[in-house]
Amino acid sequence: MLLKKIIKMKPSISAKEYFFNYSEKLKELLSSFDWTVVQELANDIDVCWKEKRRVFFCGNGGSAGNAIHLANDFLYGIAKRTGGGLRVLSLSDNPAVISCLANDLGYEYIFSEQLAVQANQGDLLIVLSGSGNSSNIIRVIEQARIMNVKSYAILGFTGGKSKDIADVAIHFPINDMQIAEDMQVIVGHMLMQWLYLNRPE
Repeated sequence: MLLKKIIKMKPSISAKEYFFNYSEKLKELLSSFDWTVVQELANDIDVCWKEKRRVFFCGNGGSAGNAIHLANDFLYGIAKRTGGGLRVLSLSDNPAVISCLANDLGYEYIFSEQLAVQANQGDLLIVLSGSGNSSNIIRVIEQARIMNVKSYAILGFTGGKSKDIADVAIHFPINDMQIAEDMQVIVGHMLMQWLYLNRPE
């Protein structure tokens, strides 16, 4: 996202000072957050893993990149043997499917239509969004509810509409798109390491 969304700082600031201020904002956010909701997500993912249910990620832009990254981590990174990973799919990763749905139905349907085909009751949806107001993110959460697929939303800024309609919101109230996207990966990596350490196989 455009850097103009970041709180403006004086133009003459040095790179070193800017990096320090960025790291301080990130550190403050990490140290003040209540991680109970992430623990709930960890437990739900662990159940999906044990019961061979599916977990779906999705997001737009940088969040799409994070969705693909984390799907890789959960498919392979947590596995201790061949075939031992989580049954996971990023709904952001197939440009043929995305462009087809966007062209034929509209961009707001690119995730919900995939979920409608791929998911079953008891699966899990994890959406990644800075604002929480993207129409395709809202629609996929609504589709998950129709299908009894539990939804989590990892959000920044105010959390937007997704904060209100997701089953569980993991909300980092930071008005900085880059730090909001950092938190998506941090949460994902925390989950990845915990899942790996807590599985005996």
